[in-house]
Amino acid sequence: MLSVESIDLHYGAAQALKSVGFTAEPGQVTCVLGRNGVGKTSALRAIAGQQPVSAGVIRWEGEDISGLTPYKRARKGVALVPQGRDIFPLLSVRENLETGFSVLPRSQRKVPDAVFELFPVLKSMLSRRGGDLSGGQQQQLAIGRAIVMKPRLLLLDEPTEGIQPSIIKDIGRAITYLRNTGEMAIVLVEQYFEFARDLADRFAVMDRGEVVLSGAREDLEEEAVRTHLTV
Repeated sequence: MLSVESIDLHYGAAQALKSVGFTAEPGQVTCVLGRNGVGKTSALRAIAGQQPVSAGVIRWEGEDISGLTPYKRARKGVALVPQGRDIFPLLSVRENLETGFSVLPRSQRKVPDAVFELFPVLKSMLSRRGGDLSGGQQQQLAIGRAIVMKPRLLLLDEPTEGIQPSIIKDIGRAITYLRNTGEMAIVLVEQYFEFARDLADRFAVMDRGEVVLSGAREDLEEEAVRTHLTV
């Protein structure tokens, strides 16, 4: 289980997160909701180790990982699909997927069949450069690359941003499939309530760097959540 416990995060003198806490369990999706700029991405960066926390603890599978480098966290099964996707534009689709091998022992360095079952378009584009793909295809590639890492904790930062509706549905189905395997805890950062509502088992709603609402899906009132999503 992931346990984020009262973490603070600063960028210089500016405080981005204030005593933020939430959990994520295998076989469940925890959705972190909020407007742009409220600290959702900072929370994921803290979990992945890309930004150090100034207070609080991040525990993964019972271990305090707050001081570990991003690479060591990845070796422990933590995978981040960042906002903006960050694929390698000059590498082929196959090569982009194979960058996920870096945290795996040689005996496990194989692209899982599930990647192509979830995103069939990638199989037909293995030799194409990542930069030649559409935005939606790049998002599928970024998620596929994370799956290659065989993560036990998957962090998704606004995977629907700028994506056409048909691919949003594909991404939703992929998240549902990964959750239903029961092998992976998923943290999904979103600002679109409808997409999150259909996927999440738990919610944490953020505003101005703090978690202002949290709980199980059935316990949160839609109207209360939406007040923190409207501009």
